[in-house]
Amino acid sequence: MSSGQRVLLKLRKMIISGELEGGSRIAEIPTAELLGVSRQPVRIAFRLLEQEGLLIKNPTRGYTVREFSAQLVNDALEVRGVLEGLAAKNLAEIGLSEAQKKTLLNCIHAMEKLFQKDSFDEDGLETYHHYNVIFHDTIIQGSNNVALMQALARNNQLPMASAQALTFDESQALSEYRRLHCAHLQHYAIYDALIHGRSGTAESLMREHSNVVILGEKVRSILAQ
Repeated sequence: MSSGQRVLLKLRKMIISGELEGGSRIAEIPTAELLGVSRQPVRIAFRLLEQEGLLIKNPTRGYTVREFSAQLVNDALEVRGVLEGLAAKNLAEIGLSEAQKKTLLNCIHAMEKLFQKDSFDEDGLETYHHYNVIFHDTIIQGSNNVALMQALARNNQLPMASAQALTFDESQALSEYRRLHCAHLQHYAIYDALIHGRSGTAESLMREHSNVVILGEKVRSILAQ
C-alpha cells in the first residue's frame, strides 16, 4: 500500500473515532510528525478528506475537522443508494456495451483473486478499493443521466458518502474481510441483473450494496455514540 493511502486510512479512522475532534484545526507539519511520515502523503490525504467532506479547508492555512453526526452519514448513504440504484436501473434498461461488460467483469475478476486467501493485506485492500471505485463509476457513467451524476457528485461531498471513503478496521480484520466479501458477492448479482436487463432487481441490489460496502459495524457503532 502506498504511504498516501496508508495515511488516508489512518486519518479517516482518527476522524471517525473522534481521536481528531470535530472543530479542531489540523496542519501538515504536526500531522506528519504525529504519523511519522513526510508532508507529501499528508498533503494528499488532506485534499482527499476534504473531497469526502471530513475536512474543511481554512481560508488561510490548514484544515478544520468537520463536525458531523451519524444521522448525516446515514442520510447521505441513503441518498447515495437511491441515486446509484437509479443509475443501475437506467443502465439495465439501456443495455450494457461490450466495453462496459468487459470493465465490470475485469473488476469482478480482479477482486475475486483477493478472496482466494483468508484475509486482506494492505496491498489487497488498496486493490479492492481501486476496482470497487471503477465498478461503481462504470455504472454511474453508463446511466447517461447528467442530473444524476451531478447530484451524486454533490452528495459525495458529505461525510462518508463517496465510494472513495472505504473504511477497514484492522482490529476487526475478520469481520471486515467478511463484509467486503459480501459486498463482492453483491457485485456478481448486480452484474447478472444488468446484463439480463432486470432493471428493478439491479436497482434494489445497488441500493443495498451502496450501504454495505462503506461502513463496517464498528464504524457504525462509533458514529451512533
